[in-house]
Amino acid sequence: MKVILPVAGKGTRLRPHTHTKAKSLVHVAGKTVLEHIISRLVPLAVAEYIFIIDENGSQIQNFMNEKFPTLTCSFITQNERKGPAHAVWLADSHISAGDDLLIVFNDTIFEANLGRIARLCSDCDGLIYSKEVDDYQRFGVNVVDDECIVNMIEKPDTPISRLAQVGLYYLKDGKRFMSYLADTINDGDMVKGEFYLPAVFMRMIKDGCRLKAPEIDAWLDCGKPETILETNAHLLKGRHHIHGDAYNCVFIEPVHIERGVTLRDCVLGPNVSVAAGSIVERSIIRNSIINGSSVVRNMVLNDTILGDSVHLISSARKMNIGDHSLIEMQG
Repeated sequence: MKVILPVAGKGTRLRPHTHTKAKSLVHVAGKTVLEHIISRLVPLAVAEYIFIIDENGSQIQNFMNEKFPTLTCSFITQNERKGPAHAVWLADSHISAGDDLLIVFNDTIFEANLGRIARLCSDCDGLIYSKEVDDYQRFGVNVVDDECIVNMIEKPDTPISRLAQVGLYYLKDGKRFMSYLADTINDGDMVKGEFYLPAVFMRMIKDGCRLKAPEIDAWLDCGKPETILETNAHLLKGRHHIHGDAYNCVFIEPVHIERGVTLRDCVLGPNVSVAAGSIVERSIIRNSIINGSSVVRNMVLNDTILGDSVHLISSARKMNIGDHSLIEMQG
């Protein structure tokens, strides 16, 4: 199996955290988004990981060399931003006859038993992994009849389907899929100046290919700050780990504190992760992510994300308040 991971893209919805780093290297629940994804793929014994990168590609290469040095990785730069289907097509020269193919986009951490791929795809040509959602109007959805996809609708006005595409795709014949990508691009089949995968899949369906839409167990969005915090909370469930040094602290589970963290006189949790090298003192923090080498003192934080090497320091207030007063101090 070959795996294509399109990791190019500015990650504008995650700014300012993506001003200086690739969006797949943003931290959540003690790991980068990319580490969460690769850890789920390693059991598949992948022959080659093919990364589609941009100008931040050296960060991805350095990360993979450090965290997963034994994996076979290739890196292809997408110099022209022509959409996700174009990004995948750039891997064409790495796909040979007989290769099956998994495509994983990096805005999402998935929970699914990928060991079931062979059984799920025994009588079809590919799998477009999906998740049933209530807010179907926000997504491209799969319309299924007799277990196979018959149509794909982008952001439907009516609930013709609630099976949203989650950015995880399996193709049994990778080389044939690449030929459909090439045909789509050569024919200029674009939407608002970009090539998208649904156009490719619909060509396959019209030619008689059978594509199924199995549901994943969990779809953890990492594309926006608010969803990063929701994903952090989900991944921390059952993972209450205090690996750093804590003095006179109270923890409300779950909390993930990495080695190399120093905590003093704090109340942390629930749903707090603090990365290595950080110092937190005299603070109350909940539902937050503190990235590496940051310093937090005398703060009350909720629903907060701090990047690397952030210093956030306050001090105690001096007040002189008379009887029957009401003081409301909101952050």
